[in-house]
Amino acid sequence: MHKVKITVLKNSVNQDLVDQYVQRPKTVSPCDVLKEGQEFIADGIGMPQGFCPWAWDDIYKVVVAYFANGSFDMWGDDGDTMIACCTDGERPVYFKLEKLAAE
Repeated sequence: MHKVKITVLKNSVNQDLVDQYVQRPKTVSPCDVLKEGQEFIADGIGMPQGFCPWAWDDIYKVVVAYFANGSFDMWGDDGDTMIACCTDGERPVYFKLEKLAAE
């Protein structure tokens, strides 16, 4: 099985969407669980320690495919790297997922 390296690329806030669509607009801060530059290695089906459970649920399907040596050649690249994000519309976090060579 392959390991998967997960790098936090961007921790953002969509304050304009909050202001426009949330019934009681509020100031939103970036995700307080994950920080830009953090790296995690997923070496099994379980979530890496310290990772956000909601974000894990969002990227899990890609991680599982990489574990099974799958790839996602969607834009003509090697298929072993993918950019994904959690589904928090107010404060999404973006990840780079990289399939690492099997040991």
